[in-house]
Amino acid sequence: MTGTTIKDTPEEWEVRATRTPFVGNKTSVRTDDVVMPDGTVVHRDYQVHPGSVAVLALDDADRVLVLRQYRHPVRHKLWEIPAGLLDVPGENPLHAAQRELYEEAHVKAEDWRVLTDVYTTAGGCDEAVRIFLARGLSEVEGDRFEVEDEEADMELARVSVTDLVRGVLAGELHNNCLVVGVLSLVAARNGDGLDALRPAGAPWPARPFEA
Repeated sequence: MTGTTIKDTPEEWEVRATRTPFVGNKTSVRTDDVVMPDGTVVHRDYQVHPGSVAVLALDDADRVLVLRQYRHPVRHKLWEIPAGLLDVPGENPLHAAQRELYEEAHVKAEDWRVLTDVYTTAGGCDEAVRIFLARGLSEVEGDRFEVEDEEADMELARVSVTDLVRGVLAGELHNNCLVVGVLSLVAARNGDGLDALRPAGAPWPARPFEA
């Protein structure tokens, strides 16, 4: 594949009709009638999602701030990095990431960069996640954000990058943002370095439209 440009490119196939059989509080299910290259029309069901952000918060001791939270669909308590939905369509992803870091960990950061952008499940959901790298961590002054439901049982820890990489490769850690974030951090260090990452306000090509 020498000389081949490896880059995802947006493309929109013709949609003959669209239906929304389910509308939830934050997400919905959509059915599109999509025209295939040979002219046939097929039905595609997928989850419509507002988009998400996640934060790989790295402290001066090379530890990542992680949370352990129960996730009912998979019946697991997963170690994760702070993350959450965009609250409103078109919300600034950096502001959303700063909010999630504060609400889930009571922490703020001085240096923010884009670590990577991913689609979580592109075959069945249009969710795009922007994963930020946050450095220069410090505790937020004042009262903690009041949590409820699954978040009320959340555990908080700081784990070394080395231990997280080991856990990922051993199949012991499964949250996609944690896995992608940690491995992207290592790749960035082995490449041009963390300071060469995109600035926090860089364009978000994975979210070119509002669903």
